[in-house]
Amino acid sequence: MSAAELEQAVALLVGQIGHWQQPRWAAVATTGNVPRADLVHRLVQELANLTADAEGEPRRVVPRLDNDLALPDQVRVVTADLVAAGPDAEALARAAAEVTATRSAL
Repeated sequence: MSAAELEQAVALLVGQIGHWQQPRWAAVATTGNVPRADLVHRLVQELANLTADAEGEPRRVVPRLDNDLALPDQVRVVTADLVAAGPDAEALARAAAEVTATRSAL
């Protein structure tokens, strides 16, 4: 797995969710019986965890912003942080799998 492949998976996800308004974020995801916004925030947290692991830093809680419309930007930012951390192929593959699974669940 390469960084470019992860970035492509994120681009597909952001293309799917980037235009959503609040009612779509509040709707229940097709799997997991949770709001879509919660599912995407869980992805943001997982990507941040992978970044912390790659940097050898402690994991930290990513704050849940008041406005769900910021979630696509959060996904982009934590993905950029992960790529900049220089993770191994296994971490990139795990990140891409999380992005793909989230996209499918929405």
